[in-house]
Amino acid sequence: QVQLVESGGALVQAGDSLRLSCAASGGTFGTYAAGWFRQAPGKERDFVAAINWSGGSTLYADSVKGRFTISRDNAKNTLYLQMNSLKPEDKAVYYCAKSAYRNFLQKESRAYDYWGQGTQVTVSS
Repeated sequence: QVQLVESGGALVQAGDSLRLSCAASGGTFGTYAAGWFRQAPGKERDFVAAINWSGGSTLYADSVKGRFTISRDNAKNTLYLQMNSLKPEDKAVYYCAKSAYRNFLQKESRAYDYWGQGTQVTVSS
């Protein structure tokens, strides 16, 4: 069993930066791809970014490309999401997830088998 705990969510202003962290425990998180998703009120959970097991390959949603950066430190069993130039439309609960694959990066949530509880990001205009 893998446990994932997100942190770093906050209330920020438009244009600010924020870094989310996802601490993993209880399994082989470092040998699988991982991703970040987000869910705004009244909307479905959307893909944000994914990274393969080694950190050498990444995938982003068009809405965050060039502003967000996903990374990981397998020695610390931690996944990160650096968010720059935040916009009000980035407001959502952000979730990290472990993929069932090592290198195959997926935007579909069904490719991920373990999820964190989420962390709230609010961006004021």
